[in-house]
Amino acid sequence: MIFYNEENDLNPDEFRTVLINSTLGERRPVNDTERIAQMVKSAGLIITARDNKKLVGVARAITDFVYCTYLSELAVDKDYQNRGIGKELIKQVKLKTPKAKLILLSATNAVDYYPKIGMTRHDHCYFIDNVEALK
Repeated sequence: MIFYNEENDLNPDEFRTVLINSTLGERRPVNDTERIAQMVKSAGLIITARDNKKLVGVARAITDFVYCTYLSELAVDKDYQNRGIGKELIKQVKLKTPKAKLILLSATNAVDYYPKIGMTRHDHCYFIDNVEALK
């Protein structure tokens, strides 16, 4: 049975492991332990999914709780995918931030997943990785 909890004090090593065991490990700084620890520490909201004590999913959000919630990580261990865990993690984040619009950037291989669970696509997103790119 999977249990969902708010764990804002999540162990960074557990967070790193679930990132690696999901597809997000390819796009996150999993080899930079200080950065991973800061990601956990600075999150506004972390919801976990555990199979007994094993961390099998995590939703890490940056939020003001009333206007916007950026779901920066939605990671589910590959062995636990296709069981509704990701959808339930999103639901739990939304329940904790009911007035805020939940926003996320999809990984390329997950673009088709989010409309299937009822999320609306938005075509006007922009990002910048490096300040030198500003013109």
